[in-house]
Amino acid sequence: MTNPAAATGVTIAAMADQHAEAVLDIYRLGIATGHATFETEPPTWERFTAARLSPHRWVAVDATGRVLGWVACSPVSERCVYAGVVEHSVYVHPDARGGGIGRLLLDALIASTEQAGIWTIQSGIFPENAPSLALHAACGFRVVGTRERVGRHHGTWRDVILIERRSLIVT
Repeated sequence: MTNPAAATGVTIAAMADQHAEAVLDIYRLGIATGHATFETEPPTWERFTAARLSPHRWVAVDATGRVLGWVACSPVSERCVYAGVVEHSVYVHPDARGGGIGRLLLDALIASTEQAGIWTIQSGIFPENAPSLALHAACGFRVVGTRERVGRHHGTWRDVILIERRSLIVT
């Protein structure tokens, strides 16, 4: 089966400063859903890039140059034993959801992290975010468990489903 996103001229590119406004706007739109993150507003571009590993930040761009989504990851710890474990986020513009963009982005992240020797990609997803859970399952992520009432979001305790993907080639 062909990927619908690939068939429409979408390319994956390294995230760069030129993408800042679009990336942060897509993040803002995700935050507005109430089911994407505990964050209440996006950080500055400087804070955003400082917290994420530059070799593993990708954007999906259409034929006109419009950013349709992004994926990026951060180390989970500075301890050397966790050097091969990262936490990631993936966001797709509402107008581009359901077209394979998230899959393209996760595939790019998996490829770049495995090439760098990273053996585990993890994330926490709100249980209400069924499309994200389905996307991750399709990309080989498994549910590790539910972190119950792990944080307050707009005054309400929220659960987070912890997922991970262990590389089959990095041992």
